[in-house]
Amino acid sequence: MPHSALDFSRRAQLSERMDEPCTREELRACLHDISRLNQWLLGYRPTLDWMDSLSLGRFVEPIRILDVGCGYGDTLRRVEQWARQRGIAVELIGLDLNPDATAIAAEVSAHQSHSETGKSQIEWVAADVFSYDPAAPVHLVISSLFAHHLSDSEVVRFVRWMERQAVIGWFINDLSRAAIPYHLLGWFSGLMRLHPFVRNDGPVSILRAFQPQDWRRLCASAGLAGNQYTIVSYKPARLCVSRGRMR
Repeated sequence: MPHSALDFSRRAQLSERMDEPCTREELRACLHDISRLNQWLLGYRPTLDWMDSLSLGRFVEPIRILDVGCGYGDTLRRVEQWARQRGIAVELIGLDLNPDATAIAAEVSAHQSHSETGKSQIEWVAADVFSYDPAAPVHLVISSLFAHHLSDSEVVRFVRWMERQAVIGWFINDLSRAAIPYHLLGWFSGLMRLHPFVRNDGPVSILRAFQPQDWRRLCASAGLAGNQYTIVSYKPARLCVSRGRMR
């Protein structure tokens, strides 16, 4: 997109190449490089910090955690490692609309079984979140880099869905829409020679992402009062929204 056409005042109505039809091999390579970005840019930290704040060790029963738009599964595998390190019993479900994504996540999880963590027990489900009916109550709903793929009306619907499903709380880990991360992400993904989808979609994702006023408007549309959720920014370029119901 030409620099003169950039407008960070509102969410851009753009598509990403990873959301278009592609082979499983192309998707695997794209998701792998997104996971590398997550690792390099501390993308798991916001979710894990929030989970630490919930003191989940006080619960006796396994905590059921649903990751919506799980993609490569790297966030949920990191959550699994986090829980094992703290001795917290969890049941983990990765949900994605694309069956190729859940198949890839299952393959990678099987190959990444380490002696210090044991075999992964994550369940991978291919389904539309809005038609997904969990077999048992879900305690936490998390998502990472998912919300910006939705329209505003779909974001509102997603927040309402999480309000109905999440017993303990929910956490949206997404991007901050601003010029500096837009340009830096484009430069960095090119420097690291990441997959062409990532080099295209990274800056586009920033343009489709959020600013705090967006989240206040969307949460209000979903029926939440201002004191019922928290908006927190993380460097680099993360803007997260959380809702905790049990303290």
